[in-house]
Amino acid sequence: MKLTLPQLLWYDKSQLELEFPDSWDVHYLPPNGHDRPKLTPQQIEQAFANPIGAPRIRDLARGKKEVAILFDDITRPTRTYETLPYVLQELEEAGITDDQIRLIAAIGSHGTHDNNALRKKLGQETLERFPVYQHNPWENCIPVGTTSHGTPLAVNREVMSCDLKIGIGCILPHPQVGFGGGGKIILPGVSHIDSIEYFHGKVMESAPQTTGPGNYDENVMRFDTEEAAKLAGLDMTIDALMNMRGEMTALFVGDPVQEHREAVKLAKQVYATEGISGADIAVTNAFLKSSEAAIAVMIAIRSIKLPGGTVVININAPEGQMVHYLLRSFGKSYGGRRYIQRKVPTGGFKVIVLNPLKDLTCVDLFGDAQSVIWAKNWDDVMNELRPSHPDGAKVAVYPDGTMQYLASTKPS
Repeated sequence: MKLTLPQLLWYDKSQLELEFPDSWDVHYLPPNGHDRPKLTPQQIEQAFANPIGAPRIRDLARGKKEVAILFDDITRPTRTYETLPYVLQELEEAGITDDQIRLIAAIGSHGTHDNNALRKKLGQETLERFPVYQHNPWENCIPVGTTSHGTPLAVNREVMSCDLKIGIGCILPHPQVGFGGGGKIILPGVSHIDSIEYFHGKVMESAPQTTGPGNYDENVMRFDTEEAAKLAGLDMTIDALMNMRGEMTALFVGDPVQEHREAVKLAKQVYATEGISGADIAVTNAFLKSSEAAIAVMIAIRSIKLPGGTVVININAPEGQMVHYLLRSFGKSYGGRRYIQRKVPTGGFKVIVLNPLKDLTCVDLFGDAQSVIWAKNWDDVMNELRPSHPDGAKVAVYPDGTMQYLASTKPS
């Protein structure tokens, strides 16, 4: 049996071919909305013309002096250059000039971007036309209040200097907040490291059972992002939903809380996946968020036999795994403020990391270099798997574990 997995979103969007023995019981398990059609320009215009719970951008912008356009970083598949022209058109119709506008990369505690990454997100024309700043979570943040969950919120000074604040992002399942997008463009997007640490620590620990991929309705972290957006005065958010080709298939524009809640209603449907349980092997791919590949491991672990199963994760991100100043390692035995040194448990399950551009720290969010098995191509993977399954294997294949969440699992 042959299958293909998408890879290299920000590069050539090629396919990885997988071949399994015919005797193996292979289950291909995409999300429900994997093949939804790409939006047309007319559909994008319609979203901007009918914002949810807010006036049009052109009406919000009239009489404003300074405009901040926040955009999510390169770890997200949002092609900001596709929606930005519609925002700029609305601002122009309100009489806003280019010198009143700046763009700010809402990187949270991720690493900064070089201009190659910014060109992929924004296009060269945007860099030539507007100043583009990157958030610094350690400096130049202004206290704006405390959320009801206790987060001491301090926000990027440049953002807070503006009287119109617009966020552009996307909605995908998130390992903590349930679904990304919405107020996350503020917290953690443009917040101080102390705010980000409290949010990932005390807030999550106050009700961990409410968090996790697809867990939204009672998610304590989601509530905190909504409060943060209000405290910071975020006026408008623009959130896209994606298909498995990395194309925008739905767009929600409006009030940061109301549009996000509407968008998540659809996100719950299109990203939901009915998985299987008791698999010998779970193959999971990192595509839309390939530089945050650790997310893809979560869906696979829920599908394999424990103990004894094997997870295969495809990590093909030439830029490497994103820097995370809060969660990743920065030395042999230490890391950011919320870093936990991890190993794949001996005797529990195996992890095979398929990475054509191996680096020894790329797995530090779920293991270490010594506790995983390395492969550079699919033949290497099969050479590791075949001897353990001479009589066949039950296999779950998740074509993009960074955009899927398990709505349910069933024996098969």
